[in-house]
Order: sequence, then structure tokens, then C-alpha cells
Amino acid sequence: MNSDDSTDNPIVPTDSAVDQIRIQLEKLNPSTKRRILEKFALAALGSIPWVGGFISALASMKTEEPSLHASSLQTQWLEEHQAKMETLSGTMQDIGRRFEAIGDEIDERLASGEYLDIVRKAFRTWDKADTEEKRRYVANLVTNAAGTRLCSDDVVRLFIDWLDTYHESHLAVIREIFSNPGSTRFDIWTEIYGNLVREDSAEADLYKLLIRDLSTGGVIRQARDTNADGQFLRKQAVRKPPSPANTTVESAFDGNKQYVLTELGKQFVHYSMNEVVQRVSQN
Repeated sequence: MNSDDSTDNPIVPTDSAVDQIRIQLEKLNPSTKRRILEKFALAALGSIPWVGGFISALASMKTEEPSLHASSLQTQWLEEHQAKMETLSGTMQDIGRRFEAIGDEIDERLASGEYLDIVRKAFRTWDKADTEEKRRYVANLVTNAAGTRLCSDDVVRLFIDWLDTYHESHLAVIREIFSNPGSTRFDIWTEIYGNLVREDSAEADLYKLLIRDLSTGGVIRQARDTNADGQFLRKQAVRKPPSPANTTVESAFDGNKQYVLTELGKQFVHYSMNEVVQRVSQN
């Protein structure tokens, strides 16, 4: 697009997303609730590096000549970040509605410094997320960290790190194991991806990496029996009749060893993947 064409129909971003956040806060009553959610909004907005620059650039643009807008690099930057700002505004408004649904009992938690630190860390991860799915999981975690105390704030921060670190492919494996505990690597692959691939393919290498990452990260483990005290029992050796030695290594798509979520993995799902928990409970 050349500068002549863009001058005819200049696209100038508006501050509607910023206004929406302000309007929603102004609707709140009583003032105590408004002050609490203002702290939440400031913590979220202040944690994202580009928000301050966006608001400043938007304010300065209003004082410029309209004819300078179309070819301005600043305008192009604003247009790109306008969409991000609207998405951020929508996420914050959705979280605010969920806070209202939970009730006033979370007000003290929302105003605490410990929770606001979680909000800042979570929204930095939200900003770096590549997909709407991961941003939704971050929003779920922020909401549930206010209304649920299943685990400590240190563990919640670990969950934020997991959302920052793990790819959507990791999250798909977590969802599948939560929905079907005891699934083998064969079960997980066929449910998510369908037909098997060659053992020496890049896809098989990636799949082994996903399982290894989640196993060493403490999210999933192989299924084992426990005693009454929760201690894991050793597997009993099973004597097998002599047979020719197997000439191949264990398959990436092994169909014998079963996998389950660790207790930490289960808490991660309950905090960040509400819709998965609800769907499983309904089945």
C-alpha cells in the first residue's frame, strides 16, 4: 500500500479498548470494590511492556495533523497493537465478570500484594502467548488463584512458568491424559494425531520429547500402585518363558506402559483448564 492510497482512507487507531477498561471500572459500586479492581487492572497493564508506549503514542497522535498519520510508522505500530489492546481489554473484562460472580469473599485476596504479584507474572506470560488457547488458560489461572486455595502461591507461580514454557503440543498431551487416565503412548498419539508414523521420523522424535519434558517436569508419570500411606509399590517381576531376544528398542508409541497426571499435574489442570475439568465431570 503506497502513501497516496493510505492518505485517502487513513486508519487511525482509537483508544476504545482503554476506554472500555475505564468504563467498566467506573460502573463498579461500591467504591471499595472499584479500588480493588483498579489495583488488579494496574497490575495487569503495568506488567506488559508495550501498554505504556501504546497509550503515550495514542495521546501524541491526537495532536498531530491527520495527513501525517497514514504514512507514519507510529500509526502502523499502533494499528498492530490496537488489536492486542482490544484482546487484553476483553480478557480483563471477562476476568472482572468472573470475580463478580464469585462474590465479595475474594476482595481481601484480590487486594493482597501476593496475589497482585501473581497477576503481574501471569499477564507477562499472557502477552507472550502465541495462541488464544494459552491466553485463555492464563486467564483461568488468574481467576482461580483468587477464588481457590488448593495450593500455595509458590505452586501457582510454578503453573504460570509451565504455561510460559510448554508448547500447545505439551498441553494437548496433558489434556488427553487428564481425560483418559492410564492412557499409553499409543493411546495418546492416536487420539491426538491419528495414524502412526515411522519410528525414525521427526514426528516420532518430537512426540518422545513431549513425553520426556512432561515426565521430567513432574506433570505426568507412569501409573503405579500405592499402599495405604501413599507410598509407591515396586512392580513385581513377572517370569516369562524364554523367547528370542527383541532386536528393536522400545517404540515411541508403546502400548503397554500407562501414564497418569501427577498430583501437581492435576492441580495445574484444575487451575488453568476449567473447561476440560467440566467436560470430564459431565461425562
